Amino acid sequence: MINDREGRAIVLGGSMAGLFAARALSDTFAEVLIVDRDELTGPGDLRRGLPQGHHLHGLLARGQQITEEYFPGITEEMRADGAQTGDVAGDVRWIINGKRLVQVESGLVALTSSRPFLERHVRDRVLALDGVGVLENATILRLRTEADGREVTGVVVTRNGAEETLDADLVVDATGRGSRTSVWLEELGYEAVPEEKHKIGLGYTTRYYRVPDEAFEGNISINTVASAGIPRGAICQKIDGGRAIVTAYGILGDHPPTDPEGFLSFIKSLAAPDIYEVLQVSEPLDDPVAYKFPTNLRRHYQRMTDFPAGLLVIGDAVCSFNPSYAQGMTVAAMGSLVLRRHVAENRRPDALAYFRDLATDAIDGCWEMAVGADLSFPEVEGERTPEVQAAHAFIAQVQDAAARDAAVARVYSRVIGLVDSPSVLHAPEIEAALAGPRN
Repeated sequence: MINDREGRAIVLGGSMAGLFAARALSDTFAEVLIVDRDELTGPGDLRRGLPQGHHLHGLLARGQQITEEYFPGITEEMRADGAQTGDVAGDVRWIINGKRLVQVESGLVALTSSRPFLERHVRDRVLALDGVGVLENATILRLRTEADGREVTGVVVTRNGAEETLDADLVVDATGRGSRTSVWLEELGYEAVPEEKHKIGLGYTTRYYRVPDEAFEGNISINTVASAGIPRGAICQKIDGGRAIVTAYGILGDHPPTDPEGFLSFIKSLAAPDIYEVLQVSEPLDDPVAYKFPTNLRRHYQRMTDFPAGLLVIGDAVCSFNPSYAQGMTVAAMGSLVLRRHVAENRRPDALAYFRDLATDAIDGCWEMAVGADLSFPEVEGERTPEVQAAHAFIAQVQDAAARDAAVARVYSRVIGLVDSPSVLHAPEIEAALAGPRN
């Protein structure tokens, strides 16, 4: 175990995965430098490197726990600055398969805000750490390696038209879905990174509103979840600035329109009228804006047989999920715990050992949940093995029971919040509740 902070780590990308990575690395390295092509610390909220930043983002309960562990008091700081907090199951109205789940205290914190607001607060806490800095407006060109390509020793960037080489003991790629690490590895002579893709053709549209507080009926969020019967969903959520954000979504080309009338008609077509009724008494603050997400993408670095020393990858650069499940930021936070553990043992950890732990501790379960949930929609292509079909039937039972049984609703909220393993749904008392009368 390393006891003294020394050496320099470079994090490529200053989004949430990069910020979590920088926090994890700061326990071991004397200097951590975040490199990003955007101006991160300026007055603008929406960065060009985050085109989806306008839309709703969720930090699941496990992500909130890790964020609070890293930055004690940050949840209260954000609440005082305008974010909304409540209980994940008690103050959020979940509607699944057209049925409203029982609202019950789960003991888990729901934190709702805009993505720029959340990112700014976390970034401010990261940059306040001793030894952590940021290099803005820097375009990442390539890795710097030893002549044989066996070790990564830094990164080459351009700033203001001039190339600059940044030395590092460790480079962590957190540049997101568009990561070039797999390309760089092949250029260095390594095997191709195994990739897995699942087409979902998700499209979502967002509009901001001023909503009378009483319209939420004491809730901070109303989540009407898309299901096989009606593959359209939406979330209406209180956020910072006294605003509400409404993001509607659909799959395989059935996307919410961007004209105000079409957007409202899409909301009206959902499995429950709750959000439509709220919007009837609300004031729009802007025009609807759309974004598309074509495929789930996973890069299976853990399956590689060789990898250069001094380089690791994290966040969406490894695995990019269907955003309607809101797993991305939380999985990045979970991955940062794996990163922190490995660099605590060795500043240049065994990359393949790290990727194996990243898969088992942060990604595998969430990937299976996301892909399995996507396959519950008949229109989505993919193999529905007997195991997948059994899982779909079981989850449908859980969701039905959660609409009538508080204990099931509580446990289910902890599972989808990534706090508890899905195995808790098979506890005897939960399975007994599943056998009760159906709605």
